[in-house]
Amino acid sequence: MPPAKIRLGTASPASQPTTPATLTQLTHLAARAAAKKIDILVLPEAYVGGYPRGVGFGSVVGSRSTEGRDEYLRYFQGAVDLGDTVGEGGAGAGGRWVRRELEGDGIEGVPVVEGEEERKRGDGTREELERVARETGVFLVVGCIERAGGSLYCAVVYVCPRLGVIGKRRKVMPVSSSAGVRVGRCADARQTGSERLIWAQGSPATLRAVSTVIRGVRINLAAAICWENYMPLLRQSLYAQNINLYLAPTADARDTWLPLMRTAAIEGRCFVVSSNMCVRGGTATPQDTGDHGGNGTSDGDEALQFSEPVASSPTPAPGPGRRSSCVTEEGFEIALPSPFLQQVRPAGVRRRQSVFDEDGNEIVLPCIVGSGGNDAVTSDFRQPGGGASKTRRAVPTNGGHHAAKTGRPAAVEFVCRGGSSIVSPFGDVLAGPQWEDDEGIIYADVDFDDCIRGRLDLDTAGSYSRNDSFKFSVEGLDLTPLPY
Repeated sequence: MPPAKIRLGTASPASQPTTPATLTQLTHLAARAAAKKIDILVLPEAYVGGYPRGVGFGSVVGSRSTEGRDEYLRYFQGAVDLGDTVGEGGAGAGGRWVRRELEGDGIEGVPVVEGEEERKRGDGTREELERVARETGVFLVVGCIERAGGSLYCAVVYVCPRLGVIGKRRKVMPVSSSAGVRVGRCADARQTGSERLIWAQGSPATLRAVSTVIRGVRINLAAAICWENYMPLLRQSLYAQNINLYLAPTADARDTWLPLMRTAAIEGRCFVVSSNMCVRGGTATPQDTGDHGGNGTSDGDEALQFSEPVASSPTPAPGPGRRSSCVTEEGFEIALPSPFLQQVRPAGVRRRQSVFDEDGNEIVLPCIVGSGGNDAVTSDFRQPGGGASKTRRAVPTNGGHHAAKTGRPAAVEFVCRGGSSIVSPFGDVLAGPQWEDDEGIIYADVDFDDCIRGRLDLDTAGSYSRNDSFKFSVEGLDLTPLPY
């Protein structure tokens, strides 16, 4: 009898305005996944608790503002308490937490705090996730912002329909900087934030893989969160545990992400499921896209209740000086037109029309005789790799801002485009990438024996590792391979 196929699913939902609302959305997603007969559903990094994209928390080197501290307070209050401890190096209580062996976790004889009817650990989020998994029969992998002690951790929980939570890990290396409020395709340097400022480092001990059995198929799974996937030794720590399902919740929506997922799949000869939020922006504003009009609040900001629009930079005084600039996601600085240069430009000479391509580069368009230089134009752009061209609306720029007013509402942009995907052990993309779709669920039926078939010629943790010469260990992590 051939082995049972397992249906892997993922989605790109954005966090809701409150944590309870996000949990309600999660319940609906799990029910829909169950209706599609999905066995394992993977949800994005920081989905419960929110990813604070574009929020600076009032911090620059050497200074923190009162308003920024208030923003952090709201963010902290929106995080979830799963009842775990901080633990050595951010490891939490490990197996004791999973097995509910911590003080006050349903143990008789523990003193009750005055005003409480029953002593329990956490805020009930763990129990809610277990309820959803149990009632839908879907194995859930959920990214969340976990508070323990006085710190926040970017975490992932593994929730089995039969056993409840069977594991949790905390991100070991929050990213040094994250894309902030966007100006066209550029990241606004004024709002570049730092995950390391708000999230504590988790312990590598939490990288331990977990196992589940679905219809007779044993699945060894583990997660690498966002840019941890760019850490080759961290990936190797997962391969070494003999995983056949590699999970990658993320906040990275760049085109470079999918090739990384394909690399991980081939390296580990495992299935890869990645999930990223698709976050819709509000109507465009001068602050976030350079367009005129609109209210300017993005869904990403609403999810954290940081609804104030980013203040515009003051207009520089006339005269020469360093020009304003923006920084692309790849770290390139692009100088913006100077208001001073606009003032001294001779009469009758106007700035040429230009557009920004998907990489944040400004392209000056040919001058159209008799057009007056102010009308929007339509241009065809050839996709990278020679793919089919598509037509995009290009709006002329003037002094770094779009100058044309068409009388139509500005197009709604995506703060984050998503890009969730499923990849086979041979690097084939089975589903996705799921761009600009915050409602759908993508899935693929897979045969986990493909992971063994792939080990014929490549086993990076075994026959291909040369462990007689290359020694590998991780502090606090047992790398004993899990059986199939």
